[in-house]
Amino acid sequence: MKKIIALGLAAFFAFSASAMAAPAYPKRNITNVVVWSAGGGTDVCNRIISAEMAKVLGVNINVINKTGGVAGSVGMSHAYGMAHDGYTLAGISESNVTAGVQGGWDKKFEVWYPFIVGGSPDVLSVTPDSPYKTMQDLIEAAKKDPGSIKAAASGAGSIHHLNLLAVENGSGAKFNFIPYAGSSPAQNAAMTGEVNVVVTSLAEQQQLLRGGKLRALGMLIPSSFDVADLGTIPSAFEAYPGLSKYLPISQAIGFAVPADAPDDVKAVLVDAFNKAIATDKVKDWAKENYYLLSGKSGADASAVFSALESNFAWTLHELGAAKVSPDTLGIPKS
Repeated sequence: MKKIIALGLAAFFAFSASAMAAPAYPKRNITNVVVWSAGGGTDVCNRIISAEMAKVLGVNINVINKTGGVAGSVGMSHAYGMAHDGYTLAGISESNVTAGVQGGWDKKFEVWYPFIVGGSPDVLSVTPDSPYKTMQDLIEAAKKDPGSIKAAASGAGSIHHLNLLAVENGSGAKFNFIPYAGSSPAQNAAMTGEVNVVVTSLAEQQQLLRGGKLRALGMLIPSSFDVADLGTIPSAFEAYPGLSKYLPISQAIGFAVPADAPDDVKAVLVDAFNKAIATDKVKDWAKENYYLLSGKSGADASAVFSALESNFAWTLHELGAAKVSPDTLGIPKS
């Protein structure tokens, strides 16, 4: 009898110890709702980081796409409308910060606790037969005859458009901005001669640059960039140091959990994120696709998004492209 009791107690304590050791979160699979379409930069980035985080967390992170609305507002609204328990993430990018002023979202971005994987830096390019061989050639021509050179940089208020505006402000040039529905049509417009200049990310342009369809004049970051089969693309800052006052404006691709999710849940996600971004899988992917890794989360990542939100929102407002004033949402002007 004593032996039976002893065995029972041993089993009980073993079960209790196991129960105590079991993590409180996550106990089931997690869903990552990417607010942009499948195959895009935000989607691919989230699938890479989610797969590596899943290995740390011991559960699957199922990535789905829920597009539509304004600036990703449908996907954000869906993710935010789910329980704030860490089992639903929102796959986001810097462009989502304009959803509020464009009328698709009634909150500031501070309602999210973000994680930034990174982004690909923007590059300014022309067609191979362009008369502009260097950044100096292009900028001085744009200064000499303001508005005569057509430039595409995705839609008004996009990160690529903001980078083009920064080039103007930092160099004194003035382009004739032609908005397009996205990076791909903007790049196509440059290749067909509809515009003379295009500003999009290096990740988006890399195949066109290698194929001789576009020719890079300058990176819109402080340092040059080595590209396989192309050599070194110089930094636009080399010829125009004044750009440092306005650039760089970098992509911020990653995911977020509602800011009011439990602290212990956020801590688990931060740990998994930090371990995932340090893996060779993520580092190799970033190198091969010309992404600069960030690794910021929580307060550090929130500060990045806050600055982007202010910049993007007020730029759209000043361009007359905002349906809602940033003041209404409490977005300060930086």
